[in-house]
Amino acid sequence: GLFGKFTVTLKLYPAIVTLHLLGGLFLLALLAVQRESFLARPLALPPALRRGAIAVLVLLTLQIALGGWVSTNYAVLACGGFPTCNGRWWPDADFVNGFSLLRDLGHTADGELLPFQALVAIHFVHRAFALVVAVAAVALAIGLLRQPQAGLARWGQGLLALLAAQIASGLSNVVLQWPIVAALAHSAGAAALVLLLAVLLARSAPAAVPVRQPRPAAGLA
Repeated sequence: GLFGKFTVTLKLYPAIVTLHLLGGLFLLALLAVQRESFLARPLALPPALRRGAIAVLVLLTLQIALGGWVSTNYAVLACGGFPTCNGRWWPDADFVNGFSLLRDLGHTADGELLPFQALVAIHFVHRAFALVVAVAAVALAIGLLRQPQAGLARWGQGLLALLAAQIASGLSNVVLQWPIVAALAHSAGAAALVLLLAVLLARSAPAAVPVRQPRPAAGLA
């Protein structure tokens, strides 16, 4: 609520708007975990895959923060074309000013107008880090698909489907010049990915999975 207030009173201060986005998604994840605690539907997930799901969620959170930084700085169209950015694999970018957090919208930390190269840097990092998240998410999905336990394959399929939709909506923002439908779909896709991973981790938490006690040996009961 306070971030929502400061979004208005501080005139779209980029760091505040990005934190407002992250706070909303964090609240969504907490509500999902709370719901799962009432439903009590445990899921036996191997420890390695559970650690992988946590790693993917951390990477996804960083990527959403980068995406929020792109949106709050209006840098969606700073990189034209795909897969190159403005016709180059490594565009001319100002990473220092682009990722200076304590500054007003459209200005550097010194109060000067934010150069276009800073917007390019913001967009380019979000685009590059998307590849890292995609590789990690696909690896997790393949691990889930290979599990013999009933139901785990569906989680892998769902993760792949949401990831494909998220990539498609992200590309359409660039190719179609940032239409509102694609922007909303990209935000909704990020929330859906967070929701899927939060529920997966909640159901596979050690406290949620009942531990089978070994039967006493004959004659010792």
